[in-house]
Amino acid sequence: MFFLRRYSRIIALHLVALMMAVTMPLGVAQAALVGTDQVVAPSQAEADRTRVAAFIAREDVRGEMRKMGVDPDEAKRRVAVMSDVEIQRVAARIDETPAGQSAAGAIVGAVVLIFIILLVTDMLGLTDIFPFVKRNDKN
Repeated sequence: MFFLRRYSRIIALHLVALMMAVTMPLGVAQAALVGTDQVVAPSQAEADRTRVAAFIAREDVRGEMRKMGVDPDEAKRRVAVMSDVEIQRVAARIDETPAGQSAAGAIVGAVVLIFIILLVTDMLGLTDIFPFVKRNDKN
């Protein structure tokens, strides 16, 4: 009993603080700006849908679809009912495919990249491949 009388004020103060914290309003209104991605996303989906539809409407693509046994009109109808995420994936795949690039172009690009890497390492003194690169050895 002595313990309860001695610490009753401290316990009461803690209980009052706890009750005030529990009964405070929780919902606070927050204002925020509308992000660009929220505004641009619908227009980007429409642009992607238009790009895919234009790709399917090309005569060479329609000819290839016929060769593969796909009806171009059916493909057009299926593109019309695709979700925005699916259209975005297809449009990204259209952009990833090489347009007229041959294997020779890739080989030439790789040779040029290797030449530049070897030239830089020779200039830094890490290799000694090219005789026209002057090295400043202070030995």
